[in-house]
Amino acid sequence: MPMQTLTRADLSEAVFRAVGLSRSESSQMVEDILEEVCAALARGETVKLSSFGTFSVRQKAPRLGRNPKTGCEVPIAPRRVLVFRPSHVLKSMINGHPAEMEITGD
Repeated sequence: MPMQTLTRADLSEAVFRAVGLSRSESSQMVEDILEEVCAALARGETVKLSSFGTFSVRQKAPRLGRNPKTGCEVPIAPRRVLVFRPSHVLKSMINGHPAEMEITGD
């Protein structure tokens, strides 16, 4: 079964149909939202989307890794990684148990 990918164009089309803005305005709205999310994460902020999940940036410490091909130890530099934690609503939907959508002003 081939997996389908949701694209920016798909999101723009969904906004166009749901809100009634023009296609260009819908596309710009999607771009603005994604830019704001990216900028907040780059600043190290947490992004919480109610009934969807929370994106956060975590600092990983330096450590020794191992090259699986050669077996040699290789130092891995410290880095920041993006972490996503889905909400209980999203988890329920994925598992086929639609939960009540909880809309909050957080």
